[in-house]
Amino acid sequence: MKKLIITGPESSGKTTLFNQLTSFYNITGVDEYAREYIANLKRDYNYQDILEIAKVQFTNELKIYNSNQNFFISDTDLLTLEIWCEIKYKKCHSFISDNLRKHLPNIYLLCSSDIPWEFDSQRENPNNRLELFKIYENKIKSLGVDYRIIKGDKAIRLNSVKTIINDIVN
Repeated sequence: MKKLIITGPESSGKTTLFNQLTSFYNITGVDEYAREYIANLKRDYNYQDILEIAKVQFTNELKIYNSNQNFFISDTDLLTLEIWCEIKYKKCHSFISDNLRKHLPNIYLLCSSDIPWEFDSQRENPNNRLELFKIYENKIKSLGVDYRIIKGDKAIRLNSVKTIINDIVN
């Protein structure tokens, strides 16, 4: 099974693209669990919470990976959680780093921040999306994983990724 991960800085169109793709291909994908987890917290999140988010995100990926689809798409993965930990806390849980490296995707779809920032109470870092994009790109390069930069409006992004998926899956 092919594993495709949508990733990138805050407010770069990841979830929109994820929803478009899972609908177009009529497949089950892996939602970004962090949003659900944080929405249910009655306090600010902390370092330990990121580990709990990672465990569920990883488990959800494994469930879909072991299904009978040709490929699956995830709205973020452990890469995002590793970067989040390193930026916010200057350290990262070994569970996240180890499993990220043991279960690399076939390709990262790295969303550019070339679309306007949209406020969301869970979002952070509105002023350094380009810097974060470069961190994502450098981290992906260091992992040795194939990636494509996804740019443009919703329609352009969707068409670009459909071409990428057809090349990978067929």
